[in-house]
Amino acid sequence: MHWEFRVAPYFEFAKKAFAREATYRMEVFTNIGSLVLRVYLMRMVWLALYAQNAAPQGIALHQILTYTVVALLMSLILEVDGTRLIRDRLRDGSIATDFMKPISPVLFFFSDGAGQTALHTLLILPSLGFALLMVHIDIPSPLAAATFVLSFAIGYVLNFLLNFCMNCVAFWTMESFAVQLIVRWCSDLLSGQIIPLLFFPGILQKIVLVLPFAAIYSTPLLIYIGRIPPAEYSAALLSQIVWLAVFALLSVIIWNRAQRRLVVQGG
Repeated sequence: MHWEFRVAPYFEFAKKAFAREATYRMEVFTNIGSLVLRVYLMRMVWLALYAQNAAPQGIALHQILTYTVVALLMSLILEVDGTRLIRDRLRDGSIATDFMKPISPVLFFFSDGAGQTALHTLLILPSLGFALLMVHIDIPSPLAAATFVLSFAIGYVLNFLLNFCMNCVAFWTMESFAVQLIVRWCSDLLSGQIIPLLFFPGILQKIVLVLPFAAIYSTPLLIYIGRIPPAEYSAALLSQIVWLAVFALLSVIIWNRAQRRLVVQGG
């Protein structure tokens, strides 16, 4: 009974976020069209590169096409940022009333993002259909598919915490857009979203593979295409969980200090 009481408000927040995002139907169709266009362009780029060069790092053409399509579908979900509400509410001052409500503001931001994610997940279905018409992607084994889903779920929560820490900067600066852009650019390049991190040379590859960005995109994708074998699943998931724990602790510290900072500004 108590569990239902605690969960129910956040479930309603998620439903409202889903309905709010679905209102902008033109944006929904634009996202589908954009993804299909990106799949087509990436396919042409990789076909051209592989036509003149040997497969780098032993990644065959069908694997890199699969990697690209799955990465684009993942980006539909991972690009959702419910924590941007922090910046908006700081600007209009409504963040102060959020602290007075009998709910957790952090879980409110998470549920708002989850509602948006639910809509974007539905977008994947038609987008995946169009993508399959242009690109044949590999289907992983049941074990690899299940591990991929688990790894992706960990990466999703880690991505939320990373965005949360980033947007909390606004408590001190009142603006976090520039910081967000810098971190987003680093994340796009170093997470493996655009190209596999295995393509990075020498010591640079070893560095980027242990960064938290890799735990968001690279680890699930390498599991999907089979570059991380079943014998290494435990180590890969453990690495993600370690980064998840680090950012969870960092989020708690930043949030506690941010609340005290808000009192100073109001005083």
